[in-house]
Amino acid sequence: MATRHIARSIALQSLYEWDFYNKEKDLTEIVERNIKEFGAGINEPDFVWRIVKGVIEHIKDIDKVIEKAAPAWPINQISIVDRNILRIGLYELLYADKAEVPEKVAINEAIELAKNYSGGNSSKFVNGVLGTVYKELNPKSQAPNPK
Repeated sequence: MATRHIARSIALQSLYEWDFYNKEKDLTEIVERNIKEFGAGINEPDFVWRIVKGVIEHIKDIDKVIEKAAPAWPINQISIVDRNILRIGLYELLYADKAEVPEKVAINEAIELAKNYSGGNSSKFVNGVLGTVYKELNPKSQAPNPK
């Protein structure tokens, strides 16, 4: 498994735990523990931190985008894992350096996280939400097809 995919998995696990405990646990301690426990093979632990810090810095705006792109699903009714996969995907899609994480990579990585960590229809849901946002950002192009 690619090191950045592992980094995204660690970011997801950390954000999931933090969100599960109603954002009351120390996120820094969670991330540090998860990097130590699951990230022995990654060569860019700072990539985990960029994702986590980016999501936290933009969480209110990201959650508004989720609510707009999935109006039938209020943010608190989306499963914790799917909500945080969407947050990571949207952070990378909207705020990350496009040279480092191209839009299509951000979407495909989020779909892969959903396939690995969530329910059977989650990857379709994640693809739908991120595809909707992608189309708004790039009105003349089609949303990327997942693998």
